[in-house]
Amino acid sequence: MNYAVEIKDLDLHFGNVKVLQQLNLDIHKGEFLVLLGSSGCGKSTLLNCIAGLLEVTDGQIFIGGKNVTWAEPSERGIGMVFQSYALYPQMTVEGNLSFGLRNAGMPRPEISERVKRAAGILQIEPLLKRKPAALSGGQRQRVAIGRALVRDVDVFLFDEPLSNLDAKLRAELRVEIKRLHDQLDNTMIYVTHDQIEAMTLADRIAIMKEGKIMQLASPNEIYNRPRNLYVADFIGSPSMNFLEGEIKAGKFHLEGIVIPLDGYEFVEGSRREGKAIIGLRPEHLVTGDNLASAAVRTKVDVELVEPMGSDTLIYTKLAGRPIHVRMDGQAQVSPGDKVEIGFQPERASLFDPVTEDRL
Repeated sequence: MNYAVEIKDLDLHFGNVKVLQQLNLDIHKGEFLVLLGSSGCGKSTLLNCIAGLLEVTDGQIFIGGKNVTWAEPSERGIGMVFQSYALYPQMTVEGNLSFGLRNAGMPRPEISERVKRAAGILQIEPLLKRKPAALSGGQRQRVAIGRALVRDVDVFLFDEPLSNLDAKLRAELRVEIKRLHDQLDNTMIYVTHDQIEAMTLADRIAIMKEGKIMQLASPNEIYNRPRNLYVADFIGSPSMNFLEGEIKAGKFHLEGIVIPLDGYEFVEGSRREGKAIIGLRPEHLVTGDNLASAAVRTKVDVELVEPMGSDTLIYTKLAGRPIHVRMDGQAQVSPGDKVEIGFQPERASLFDPVTEDRL
């Protein structure tokens, strides 16, 4: 298969510190891949290696089938959008968009055509004569994206481009970037620590930790079948509830609560007996009218209520361990109330407490 980007056995060391370790990643043509993880996990470092801004210690990088491991950034056929807008303040928007093309000696008619096309796609035509100081944060980021767009390359790299914007602007530009990808069908590699951005934008997500990829899969697969405890805990807000128990004779035993596992899909080759951790997402714990479909039910005491508009979170305990449950935003519930909750075991996740891998 022809991949847009191939990363093979990539290592990057800063002195004795191993930032990336034996990392392998194949990115399909036209794919929107998100590198997701907490600060210091290596996601921006990996992006900078692909861009040629960092020299790798070992391994190879291919873009469009060409080995670019030691190539200059300008020779890699990429366009990059940084967290900081990095616009030239003395130039107009048009000047910022055309600067790189003019430096490359491109004919003026072609420069004009590319700038016009990028401005049209990003809906910034009325801003072309303005300088960055006269633009909002969202408009500046559109110009920064446009500067990468005019290069007419196959691979775009985004390094946390929305992190400097407020929540409303982030949501709006997130939609614009998704629309841009659908329109252009270019390969896009996008770095973020924001799981909402990752879940809404990505075709596939690579969740990173300590320079390694913990799981590479579709947003749906990562959410519903996390490969290990780290991924399960990282994805979801609030995060998954974890409870320790034991699997015996096809059932999970949790301090007086017996959970049948008939519908649970075990990982091929994993053990099916012994100590285990069960993970339950807050939204998979149902109440009220939804209890009719729940195979397991129990009553809990509400300790804290957190209204969030569309949802209401309640904090309680199950088998003596703290958990949170997501309820309807209009749910009438108060601290001290007793609430019946239930869930379907097939929607749970089971993990080995030693290896932390999914069972």
